[in-house]
Amino acid sequence: MTKKRKIIVSGGGTGGHIYPAVAVAEALKKRFGHDDCQIIFVGADGKMEMTKIPALGYRIVGLPISGLQRRFTMHNLALPFKVLRSLRMASKLLRDEKPDAVVGFGGYASLPLLWAAQRKGIPTVLWEGNSFAGLANKMLAKRARKVCVSYDGMERFFEPAKIVRTGNPVRGSFDGVVKKNPEAFAHFGLPADLPVLVVTGGSLGARVINEAVMAAMPQIVSERPFSLLWQTGSYYNAEMVERMKSYGTPDNVKVVPFIDRMDYAYSIADLVAARSGASTVTELSLTATPALFVPSSVVAEDHQTKNAEAIVAIGGAVLCTDADAVERMGLMARELLADRNRLDAMSRKGRRGFGEQCLRRPFQGDLLLSLDKRIRFR
Repeated sequence: MTKKRKIIVSGGGTGGHIYPAVAVAEALKKRFGHDDCQIIFVGADGKMEMTKIPALGYRIVGLPISGLQRRFTMHNLALPFKVLRSLRMASKLLRDEKPDAVVGFGGYASLPLLWAAQRKGIPTVLWEGNSFAGLANKMLAKRARKVCVSYDGMERFFEPAKIVRTGNPVRGSFDGVVKKNPEAFAHFGLPADLPVLVVTGGSLGARVINEAVMAAMPQIVSERPFSLLWQTGSYYNAEMVERMKSYGTPDNVKVVPFIDRMDYAYSIADLVAARSGASTVTELSLTATPALFVPSSVVAEDHQTKNAEAIVAIGGAVLCTDADAVERMGLMARELLADRNRLDAMSRKGRRGFGEQCLRRPFQGDLLLSLDKRIRFR
């Protein structure tokens, strides 16, 4: 009989943690068979994974864990109690489910589960997609079997013997995206006769990117130099929709809190203006989509700039700083979209980044299968 495998996957808070985890789940099921591989997700109560993961057909268990606020708040006083309760719930889940392995994708949502799993002797694997390791992964790395990374030079954070360079897990839906797919234009309700700029500050949104879009909106609406698919993020959507009311309902602008079909977005995009989280950088390279990166200025060790520079250095993207974004992002996008030859060159060069690496790996994203020594399932 085929051995059934049970794997618990944890990480959440933003799409940068959630969708790499989903990519691994998809790859595992493809490798071992849907019925022979059970995946259980663990996230943080109230965060986006609690709705996004069930919508994809997976079971998820929520823990009451939350992040530490940098400034003093009453919220921080309750944190120790949330941690203890989360640890108890994680231990019970592990005892009840008896998983063969646990995989952590960073963020505070993964900390209680991985910590408990390691103390029960359950094999654990970590994934760190950025060029600067997050706090949770640094805390968990000592007891992890392997640490899967996307960038060179991660020895300054993790034991060299544990490091495996796997790249970023990317969902299968991004492999073979059909450019200018009529179904994609219909899905978003945008005209097919204009170049398309896709703008996203991430699943939660980015104030500076949204303000940059609003600064360019008079020209976008009146002159129609391109169509705009604009993901505002959940934090800012209501405000941006209200501010857009003065422009009526232009047919070349689509405003959404979250893009549910990023494969369709990349299909219609001539250019994407976005933050440069690890997953976004990889997806853009894989789909050969030219990028205008606006790295976040408040992340640890400026790692988003380092992420972006991997593609900028080979000519697949350009970079605009946070400080210049409101004034310059719209103008830079317009100049790029008016230069078809340059966009085509950026597309070819960008694919040489993570894109070709992803395509060479049939089960790219399956961290467990890319280890030098595969975990022995019990």
